[in-house]
This record gives sequence, C-alpha cells and structure tokens, in this order.
Amino acid sequence: MSPDPVDYAKLRHHGDVDVRAGMLDFAVNVRGGGPPDWLRARLAAALDDLGRYPAPAADLAARTAVAARHRRAPEEVLLLAGAAEGFALLPKLAPRLAAVIHPSFTEPELALRQAGIAVTRVVLEPPYALDPAAVPDAADLVVLGNPTNPTSVLHPAATVRALRRPGRTVVVDEAFADAIVDEPESVAAEPDILVLRSLTKTWALAGLRCGYVLGAPEVLARLEHGRPHWPLGALQVAAIAATATPEAVAETRVRALEIARQRAAMIPRLTELGVTVHTPAHAPYLLLHVPDGEELREHLTRRAIAVRRADTFPGLGPNHLRVAVRAEPEVDRLIAAIETFAVRLDA
Repeated sequence: MSPDPVDYAKLRHHGDVDVRAGMLDFAVNVRGGGPPDWLRARLAAALDDLGRYPAPAADLAARTAVAARHRRAPEEVLLLAGAAEGFALLPKLAPRLAAVIHPSFTEPELALRQAGIAVTRVVLEPPYALDPAAVPDAADLVVLGNPTNPTSVLHPAATVRALRRPGRTVVVDEAFADAIVDEPESVAAEPDILVLRSLTKTWALAGLRCGYVLGAPEVLARLEHGRPHWPLGALQVAAIAATATPEAVAETRVRALEIARQRAAMIPRLTELGVTVHTPAHAPYLLLHVPDGEELREHLTRRAIAVRRADTFPGLGPNHLRVAVRAEPEVDRLIAAIETFAVRLDA
C-alpha cells in the first residue's frame, strides 16, 4: 500500500488531453476510423426519436439485450452514460474503506476520494500479478481493472473471485474485456460482482458516452437511487442495444483477433529498439518503460505523435509510457520517430 500523498491532478489526467488535432494518436485507446457503418446507420435511424423523451420500453429492450449477452437477467443491468458514470455512482454504496488496485485507471479512486470515502491503494509490483491477500481485510469495497489499464495485464478470473468476502463488494472495470478474444477471464456472469462495461473503445463511441454495469438488483438499486429522470438519451440507449446483439458480439471477436495480431507484430518492433514492453500483454495497449521517458514523449509530440504519459498511474514513473495498439502504417511512423530519438541520444 502506497503512503504517497494524493495528487488529484494526476488522478484527473486522461490521455485525450495529450492529443491535438492532426496528431497520430497512440494516446487514446479508441478504435480508429469511428463507428462501423452499420452502427452509424442505426444511430441515424434513432434521430427520429429525439423529439420524444427516452421510452422505458427502449431502456428495457437494451437491458434485455445486454442481459442475454452476459447470461444475466434484465434487472441485473443498469445502463450508464459511459463507464465513468458508474465510477461516480460508487460512493452511493457508502463503503467504510475502499481498496483500489494499482497501477490502474484512476477515475474510480478520484470519484471515491471526492465523495469523502476512505481509500487505500494496493500497489502491485511488476509483473503486476494480483494477490488477494494484499487487500486489507477491512476493505468492504475493492476496485480493479481487468484487463488492467495501463499494464495490459489480464488477471485470472479465479483470482478476481478470490477477492470476495462477506460484506465486501468487488467492482471490476472490464472496459477493455471485449478487446480480448472470447473474454476468457471475464466475471460478467458472476451474480455477486459488480462489472462495468464501456462501449467507448471497441465501437468508437467516446463522444456518445455509453456503458452499463452488471450486478445484483439490490446493489444496482442503491447505485440508481437519486439519478435524474432520463439519465441516458435515445441515441445512447440505441447504441447499447445495437452493440449487444449476437451479430455485434461476433464482430467484436473479429476485431479482437485483429488487435491480437497487431499487438503481436508491434511488440518485437519496439523491443528491437531497446524499449522494454511489459508482457504478457492482453489489451489493445502496451505499457512501455524507456530511458528518458519525458524527453521521448516530447520528441514524439514534436513529430505529431501522441503517446500517453503513464506517471499519472500510481506505481509508475516518468519513464513509463502507454501506447495504443495500432495497424502497421501507424506503427511504422512511431518506430521511425523513436529511431530518430535513439540516434540523437547516441550522437
């Protein structure tokens, strides 16, 4: 557990702030090219509904589709305006002590601390393997990511399940789970674990804010209490329903296979340059460790390439960077830019 003082500015940092117009984006883990054409068409068709308030029937239809996708009941699904809303709702569970597993996405810790919840950090050392025994017994809320952002570590489902205790709520951020072929370590079907999902990444819907949380109905009722009427708009509900169909899930698997191929091709190209890549890696991003990380990031910025600084994640430092998995032409540009940096250092 880290005794370091809390830096709220770092907890608030997101990769999108490092990306300017026209830059090659390795900083944000969103599918390039925007949503697929069929999804654009579905959203365009839903524009006719914007003159009406979101219908309860549409919400039920979307929850039913999500429930079927994860072998749950519709009452075990709560639609969200992005997974970030789910993190903002966690303080409603009123834990006495929340344990956040790090290095990981910082939004949950930020939401809990801003609500006055006591938080302890459980900072994993490389290779970032999860040890349930490292979590204090007093923690009645435990939050982790799987796969973990930014380490690209995939924790075994059995290890995640071992975090459960009487009186404890386990929250798993599975925002990137659908980027892994067949989602082998997902706990989305577990009735006593809260699982958050996002549509932002795989479906390129960051601007629409879509997601959902799976959990026991009585827990979801506590999260939902006090939300405004119509917390999601018609386009958000339509997107959630559309991406939960069997056809969409099959397309997700094809996309996950493509990511796996791109990742496998990208890792050796980086390591050949002397970059340390944390492996095994399972997500659509890679954690790098390089000498002079801040200087390299600035060097890439000057060449219109954005990468994610990783020192904002507890447990990591300025020589850690995160890069999204991209196709070969984009990786060619990244590799060439890193090579020019290496030549400058050797000169």
